[in-house]
Amino acid sequence: MAIHIVLVEPEIPPNTGNIARSCAATGAVLHLVKPLGFSIDDRSLKRAGLDYWPFVKIQIHESLKEFMREYESKRREGRMFFATTRGDKLYTQVEYRDEDMVVFGRETAGLPRELIEENRENAVRIPMSGNTRLRSLNLANSVSIILFEALRQLGFKDLE
Repeated sequence: MAIHIVLVEPEIPPNTGNIARSCAATGAVLHLVKPLGFSIDDRSLKRAGLDYWPFVKIQIHESLKEFMREYESKRREGRMFFATTRGDKLYTQVEYRDEDMVVFGRETAGLPRELIEENRENAVRIPMSGNTRLRSLNLANSVSIILFEALRQLGFKDLE
């Protein structure tokens, strides 16, 4: 059993390292979609993930187009969710299932608008203050919030 966390073009190594650590601790699968804003060997990436890297189930994809082509069936089945500040549904209004995928965009730009528009029914958001100066939460925090909601709904199966 696993939730799949997909990072599209992540830019900040410590965020990805922290997310990798959360994935290792929960059994989630981490997908990294290129281009990456850092090298996989980046020291700060490794430091943020500590010694958890050997336990991370990781898949690397050459592009968003390649990733979407490979997992088109998940998207068509409605089992791929797109985290965005522009989502109509709250992340808690989704019924998560084993092997669902949650896709997150770059720290500075989020997911492409056309991807959100094409998948509006599966676009989810985390509620925030109405302060227009706050663009979004930190990527690692956002992943943790949604990942643990999905795991909670699944009864924290296989976790102690």
